[in-house]
Amino acid sequence: MSKKSITKNYIYNMFFEVLKIILPLITTPYLSRVLGAENIGIYSYTLSVTTYFILFGTMGIAMYGQREIAYLQDNKEERSKTFFEILIIRCITIGCSLVLFYIAFCRNGEYNTYYKILILEILSNVIDISFYFQGLEEFQKTVIRNSIVKIISVICIFIFVKTKDDLIEYFFIYVLSTFLGNISLWVYLPKYISKVKLKELKVFRHFKPTVELFIPQIATQIYTVLDKTMIGAMIEDKSEVGFYEQAQKIVKLLLTIATSLGTVMVPRMASTFASGDRLKLKEYMNRSFRFVLLIAFPIMFGIISVSNKFVPIFYGNGYDKVTYLIMIISPILLAIGLSNVVGTQYLLPTKQQRKYTISVVIGAFTNLFFNFILIKLFKSIGASIATVIAECIVTSVQFYLIRNEFKFTDVLKIAKNYFIASIIMFTISVGINLLIYNRILSIAVQVIISGCVYVGILFAIKDEMIYQGIDLIKNKFLRKKEV
Repeated sequence: MSKKSITKNYIYNMFFEVLKIILPLITTPYLSRVLGAENIGIYSYTLSVTTYFILFGTMGIAMYGQREIAYLQDNKEERSKTFFEILIIRCITIGCSLVLFYIAFCRNGEYNTYYKILILEILSNVIDISFYFQGLEEFQKTVIRNSIVKIISVICIFIFVKTKDDLIEYFFIYVLSTFLGNISLWVYLPKYISKVKLKELKVFRHFKPTVELFIPQIATQIYTVLDKTMIGAMIEDKSEVGFYEQAQKIVKLLLTIATSLGTVMVPRMASTFASGDRLKLKEYMNRSFRFVLLIAFPIMFGIISVSNKFVPIFYGNGYDKVTYLIMIISPILLAIGLSNVVGTQYLLPTKQQRKYTISVVIGAFTNLFFNFILIKLFKSIGASIATVIAECIVTSVQFYLIRNEFKFTDVLKIAKNYFIASIIMFTISVGINLLIYNRILSIAVQVIISGCVYVGILFAIKDEMIYQGIDLIKNKFLRKKEV
């Protein structure tokens, strides 16, 4: 099987990952006004609870499946067996998880109606075969089909969600879009698999490695989902969950731009590792570090500089607290960006799960500890501080564990120019913010001038990534002219 272009796959994957968050963000100003902070909080809280059962049902299967299929890219028969084996395990584990979920939350309780609807969200994960196409580096297929479904779901929100009483309709639209998006990928499957005999399948050979990946996923969920659950459980005012959810949406959208490369690089790193090419692995890692730093620094400083005017425009009245939450959470753009390179792109594809597990378990306990202390004192602000501390700890531990393979000082050398350029950009952006009163005009001018300043500085100092980007555009343009 021919290798797919990393650049094309990155563009496809980034497009879809951004779309998955952008489309809800298109509806967010509308929903925040129609449903209100409390209903948004209920939605976020119940979904966070459901996520744990999805986590236990899927175990580490998605990441493991993507990696194993990547190892077998050129062997259709073996990867077909692996696909069906992984699919059978997923059906068993999610089936068990669904039974427990129904018993615990769907029979009675304040939000049991919403939990019953979210059963479909759990079932959607049974039929999710995106790991197979990602392992084959066929990102275009997952993007096109799912994008269409997501766009339709946005249209449905504006049609069917009209008042505060339409929260149930919003839940249905959410779960149905996920289900239809996942099932749509099955149309492509026959072309990529061959028939296998049931007696040839060795399902439980995958059990141990999926459990090994399941442990870090549990830990990761503790500091990515548990914060919302803890706010909802510890604070009576569910609006606090809504504020935190809205701030997370903005930061996670921006984070997607930096981490989308990770999903693309996992199968490439896995196949490179399987071929034994260590030099190529190191080259890919250095490229990923540089890319993340190039993107994360300006985005982090940029969102801080515009948040005070962006939030009132985007969310409307009553969401002032989101401004401060965005400012506090924004450093995770850099921390998660770097840990994505080390953990997701390097440790997991090269079968160093133990190191990855150590880092996220330490991060999980750190987050849990600070959540218990800070949420009681500062509510959603406390959860935001705990999240930043946890993510920085994870990144620090990972760099310590790979210190013999990659030196953190080398990453700091790469970061220097991007940090300096971002600080200059940030200073100018804040100045514009103070000078221009009109919110929309201020944001527009800040984004345009800040972007030009940042790219201009990097161009002036002849930054490697900027010049590579220019060369790529030139080559594409020249090829088109020749045609």
